[in-house]
Amino acid sequence: MAETRADIISPPKRRPRPMLRLIIMLVSVGILLFLIFGFGAFRSIMIGRFLATLSNPPQTVATIQAETATWQGTLNSVGSVVAINGANLSSQVDGIVDTIDFKSGDMVPAGALLLTLRPVNDAAVLAQLQATAALDFINYQRDLKQFKADAVAQSTVDTDRETLAAAQAQIQAQQALIAEKQIKAPFAGTLGIRQVNIGQFLAAGTEIVTLQQLDPLFVDFYLPQQALAQIEVGQTVNVNVDAFADKTFTGAITAISSALDTATRTVQVRATIANDGLLLRPGMFATVSITVGEPQQLITLPQTTIAYNSYGDTVYLVKHGKDSKGKDQLTAEQVFVTLGDTRGDQVSVLKGVAAGDEVVTAGQVKLKNDSIVIINNSIQPPNESNPNPPNE
Repeated sequence: MAETRADIISPPKRRPRPMLRLIIMLVSVGILLFLIFGFGAFRSIMIGRFLATLSNPPQTVATIQAETATWQGTLNSVGSVVAINGANLSSQVDGIVDTIDFKSGDMVPAGALLLTLRPVNDAAVLAQLQATAALDFINYQRDLKQFKADAVAQSTVDTDRETLAAAQAQIQAQQALIAEKQIKAPFAGTLGIRQVNIGQFLAAGTEIVTLQQLDPLFVDFYLPQQALAQIEVGQTVNVNVDAFADKTFTGAITAISSALDTATRTVQVRATIANDGLLLRPGMFATVSITVGEPQQLITLPQTTIAYNSYGDTVYLVKHGKDSKGKDQLTAEQVFVTLGDTRGDQVSVLKGVAAGDEVVTAGQVKLKNDSIVIINNSIQPPNESNPNPPNE
């Protein structure tokens, strides 16, 4: 093909150099990376400057002034009220209920007749045995006189004597059987609810009624083995029950177990308490308090002030100071404390807090050292040594 005139006149186009294209690409990538990382660094700087202008807002807390109070050491436990004498009465023999001689809830003396089973032919059998024994007695007396006159042998007298003894033993056995059909109170006390009716067949061992001696009563409870050095027979105890929350029953320790429970390492203790008004009943749940040692003057705080931790118990104290502008400022300071016993809503502090210190009682969860605080004591946690909450 022949070349055209335009192709002859126009010179050939030059292609870009490879090195120039590489330089352009590197410059473009550098500018892009600078923009990306530069903007990130700029943003971090600006955020840091903004946060530096912020400060933690003041936290509202409730406080109390630490004071000393008389603290009496006590041992506390829970237990059960137990009757000194208590039994579920039942019959030793089978029979049909013939008479019932008590009412549910009666107070009865020892030996009072409560119930009789139908005697059937018991009286007739007893009369027969008594007649046989009377005849044996006559024969024995007759042969004894004849023996003295050498009219009978010694063996005959011996046989008569043993026959008489056997007859008398049978009478005693029959009398015991008759007595077993008469159920009597083994001790004085208060009866429970009757469980049988007249005409009912009563199998041996069937419960008839419960009998409890209600005054005085036992209270059985357990204490840890460390308490053995602090208790003794005759020591005063105070007992409370839920049914009469406003009343305290006083008694004394009457027995301490001679052995400890190997599973719990606790010792059983028994106290005797008066029950003049018969308010208490066996089986009641009871809380027991024993006063030990001499009274002490200790710092007492509400238990809500304590932050219990595995590394140590702490409280927050309020410190008065000045801010950077010289204005009054309140800050929180966390301190470790050594605690003693508790009573009610209170806990004793042995070390870490002094009388007069202002202690945070509420709101300490949101605090840390040097937190700025505002005090609002319009609401305070409970701080009673012997609280008596309603039983609802």
